[in-house]
Amino acid sequence: MQNSTQWVEIGALDDLIPGTGAAVRVEGKQIAVFRTDDGLFALDNRDPFSDANVLSRGLTGDIAGRLVVASPVYKQHFCLKTGECLEDDQQKVQSYPVVERDGRVFVAAVGEA
Repeated sequence: MQNSTQWVEIGALDDLIPGTGAAVRVEGKQIAVFRTDDGLFALDNRDPFSDANVLSRGLTGDIAGRLVVASPVYKQHFCLKTGECLEDDQQKVQSYPVVERDGRVFVAAVGEA
């Protein structure tokens, strides 16, 4: 892990079910963390269309080669890597660096992203 980034431990890798998301609180902010076959991803949990903290409950998948999560409210798709909305390029959610080390998962401190 890089020395300049402050990492916040959020739990064990085994606690994240592959193909699903989990909501965690990092420095008072809700973050959606996803575990897929391609790795770990972290996004703001707040859906900008419904203004609800629900992205962690969305379904993950692949659209045209992009890993996405579908919001469970209005079904917009957000890229797991960048947070970009596939249906509306004016909307985006913040993405955060996330790493696994010795079976533990860490997200970059919210102020660091």
